[in-house]
Amino acid sequence: MTLKSLLATGLLAATLSSTAVQAAPANYSIDMAHTSAVFNINHLGFSTMFGRFGQMDGTLVLDTDNIENSSVKMVIDTASVTTFHEKRDEHLRSPDFFNAAEFSEMTFESSKVTRTGDNTATLEGDLTLLGVTKPVVLDMTINKIGPHPFTKAPMAGFSATGTIKRSDFGMGYGLPAIGDEVSLRLDVEAAPE
Repeated sequence: MTLKSLLATGLLAATLSSTAVQAAPANYSIDMAHTSAVFNINHLGFSTMFGRFGQMDGTLVLDTDNIENSSVKMVIDTASVTTFHEKRDEHLRSPDFFNAAEFSEMTFESSKVTRTGDNTATLEGDLTLLGVTKPVVLDMTINKIGPHPFTKAPMAGFSATGTIKRSDFGMGYGLPAIGDEVSLRLDVEAAPE
């Protein structure tokens, strides 16, 4: 065998082996017991009010070799909003805010993931709230991808944060005394299906 043939054979073997190692994007089930969607908003300039949603569902397609091939979709039950204050929560479910009777779901569906560092990326997508869909960009941190310390099953976790203007979605009650900018945080933990 000539040197040229040996090099060609070695290159082919290396290419095949690197291709075999590449994992295809996989569907992950989101662990709702360890997933949360929280928000905060300025209240009259005196304080910051925090809230969360108790019911949600979603899908995650994760490419561990190339995070940019990944995607996420979340569906949040707007009636599950809680700020740990019953009267305020009832008001938040009313037509003044989430109008949960008419718009029972809020959704986020990613359209693009762009890696920005070893464990960071931007997550672009569409947020639909009160029947209005607007583009949103979230800053994402890939917390950990690896075996669960107790079960040894593969797991993945990430956090995403961003800000929206509620008035962009037609939620104008109390402006400007109650803040227009709402800070969002989504924390997801998931395992392969």
